[in-house]
Amino acid sequence: MPAYLIVHPREQRKDDVLIEDPHLTLTVADGWAVFTDQDGICLAIPAGLGAHIQRVDEPKDPDQEPAPQKE
Repeated sequence: MPAYLIVHPREQRKDDVLIEDPHLTLTVADGWAVFTDQDGICLAIPAGLGAHIQRVDEPKDPDQEPAPQKE
């Protein structure tokens, strides 16, 4: 299931947010990160906010090896 962790800069004093949904998709366009599900937009974050978005769901195939890291 797609899951994303949204981490805000400390100076904003906002809580980090974990969102997950089987139908969740992330699109980045025109300076916005837009999360949608089967009902439409569920969250939109402006790029200027300084938040970091990280995908944190488990891989679908547990036998899949992680991608090699660049050095």
